[in-house]
Amino acid sequence: MSLAPGGALLVVGDVVTDIVARHRGPLAPGTDTAAAVRRLPGGAGANVACWAAHEGCGDVRLLGRVGTDASAWHERELTACGVRPLLVVDSAAPTGTVICLVDTADSAERTFLTDSGAALRIGPGDWSDTLLDGVGRLHLSGYLLFSEPGRALVSVALAAARARGVPVSLDPASAGFLTELGVDRFLGLVEGVDVLLPSRDEACLLTGLPDVADAAAKLSRHVPLVIVKQGAKGALVARSGTVGARVAAVTAAPRDSTGAGDAFTGAFLAALLAGAEAEEATAAGCRAGARAVERVGGRPPRAAGRGPGDG
Repeated sequence: MSLAPGGALLVVGDVVTDIVARHRGPLAPGTDTAAAVRRLPGGAGANVACWAAHEGCGDVRLLGRVGTDASAWHERELTACGVRPLLVVDSAAPTGTVICLVDTADSAERTFLTDSGAALRIGPGDWSDTLLDGVGRLHLSGYLLFSEPGRALVSVALAAARARGVPVSLDPASAGFLTELGVDRFLGLVEGVDVLLPSRDEACLLTGLPDVADAAAKLSRHVPLVIVKQGAKGALVARSGTVGARVAAVTAAPRDSTGAGDAFTGAFLAALLAGAEAEEATAAGCRAGARAVERVGGRPPRAAGRGPGDG
């Protein structure tokens, strides 16, 4: 697998509106629970792109699908983060919306209620091989695999990237959706991917193994490079059936874990494009993930006065 530096990063994935509700302690069924509620730009694919730009990748492009209701807002937000938005505007479906319930106690863990909207309708008709012009790496959001048009798009994009020698990475995105899709089907769909970036839960689910190191090793027999994100426990780097490195996490004071994995992935890919080895890029991912959990929402900080992503 080539890790040659240079070129743009093309991300293909979801762009959604996040409604983040931060509450403390258990929700109170049947009555009110006090919360701080904010509307923020989000989506795993969009967040990865923004963090890659924030971490120094000078040419980041994002292909996504949004509704007419919020297309202009999302385009402005992506541009302000240094991302070139390549947004397909869908007149028949609204922009996806995710309600993020964040328990501010303990580790700021979150629960998602997802209406994918237009994001589920992205498909091969939105793809052109010219999107790969000048691209050094292609990253696919795992959310693409959870709709039929998205799966068809993954197949087309993977084939085009392989024909041009462009390495491809993929983040499985959601253990819940993975369960619905099925492990065997997922592994078949990602054949040809160069880098897989699952969370601990996703890695264990994909292999049926309870030990995360064993899971990482097994996955690396299917995909050349596997990076397993473990949050506060750091990350594992596995190749050819062996875990070659365990990278420590960076200490953080968590406020909201939304988008921490996306931050990791964006920083990791930016580092690879800058010429870093996988272990060094993984350390960059851990640093970005730690910064992300100290903010509300899934996007990186921007200069003062630049918009609602500041936390």
